[in-house]
Amino acid sequence: MDLLLKGGKVYRSGSFENEDVAVSDGVIVDVDRFHSGERSCITVDCSDKIIVPGLADVHVHFREPGFSYKETIYTGTTAAARGGYTAVCTMPNLDPAPVDRKTLDVQLDLIKRDGRVRVYPFGAITSDQSGRGVLSAMDEMAPYVIGFSDDGKGVQGGSLMEEAMLKAKSLGKVISAHCEDESLLNGGYIHDGEYAAKNGHKGICSESEWKQVERDIQLAKKTGCAYHVCHVSTRESVELIRAAKKDGVDITCETAPHYLILCDEDLQEDGRFKMNPPLRSRKDRQALIEGIQDGTVDMIATDHAPHSAEEKSKGLAKSAFGVVGLETAFPMLYRYLVSEGIISPEELIELMAVRPRKRFGITGAAIEAGKPADLAVFDTGLRQTVRPSEFCTKGRSTPFEGMQSQGRCVLTVCEGNIVWNTLSF
Repeated sequence: MDLLLKGGKVYRSGSFENEDVAVSDGVIVDVDRFHSGERSCITVDCSDKIIVPGLADVHVHFREPGFSYKETIYTGTTAAARGGYTAVCTMPNLDPAPVDRKTLDVQLDLIKRDGRVRVYPFGAITSDQSGRGVLSAMDEMAPYVIGFSDDGKGVQGGSLMEEAMLKAKSLGKVISAHCEDESLLNGGYIHDGEYAAKNGHKGICSESEWKQVERDIQLAKKTGCAYHVCHVSTRESVELIRAAKKDGVDITCETAPHYLILCDEDLQEDGRFKMNPPLRSRKDRQALIEGIQDGTVDMIATDHAPHSAEEKSKGLAKSAFGVVGLETAFPMLYRYLVSEGIISPEELIELMAVRPRKRFGITGAAIEAGKPADLAVFDTGLRQTVRPSEFCTKGRSTPFEGMQSQGRCVLTVCEGNIVWNTLSF
């Protein structure tokens, strides 16, 4: 398919420029051939819109195999395409969990059959994806996975994490860590703050996160492993990561849109406000904002975690952990960070598209001739209300329901193919 995207503001090398973008046979090509009439093509009017590298989410849960009633590869990648994503990295809490080549192949076959955007699976760190016991067959999986994670579980033993880091380093892979010391949880399910105290809820202390971050930083420094911290939510974690970077540790981290926009003061007695880590304090949120401003927080990932309506209908105490985010991430961040002057549009693209790809070695970080045609077009002037009934994901649980967003994805192109489109041409 040949495409000519005309009249848009194109993100290149840190800034937006008024340019046209031409796509042929799955790659970006010299636009002059199209203007000269040498080739026929589909022309798309992108006036008053931005054209950016396809967003990349390094933390999603697509639930298949094993839990397809929550999400499938097809519905998850369709939601990703609607959100402007052309690359996603799936976490291993599946059935079977990808712990060796045989179990990984089950997921790879589904991805090949049903994936609408690029899907890069994580392999599990431990042999049963429990954060305990012995390591998975990391050698077998390494050529086929983006990295290793036990997301949903923190690796509880320091010696086991050190062993995993050494193995990952030898394989040239990233350890992407869910940091959670289970000995400090005490049955908690929301942040251990004022809302929990006032409303009789059991709290999750911040230390349960940052203590493992602290431990793992020392292990990463010792082993030289490429180490990535999932869904950072506390100010202590931000401070530790900032210091580790200054110390030369090979460390990156992500946070999620809900931690940047909401805090525990926004909680309601509704399962759509329950995720792990939980919404933290106003001070934690401010620390995360400062982290994305100064580069301590490298990227934004959604931790897209769909559940059934029943599983999310049991209030804060008994609902399942997890909310969806692929279809709301860009418009909510544009509305509450860019439009409020907290970060620039360019910085948002770096956080959501460029840096995730560079850290995890995912193609498509730049819109340049000869590069794969993975890109998205956004109408950043369009404001809308978040309505879960319009989602493509099977999940409907989001803390942003009913809030105003800004910026809608109107076209997503992955490997030169149109995978999402609301334009007429």
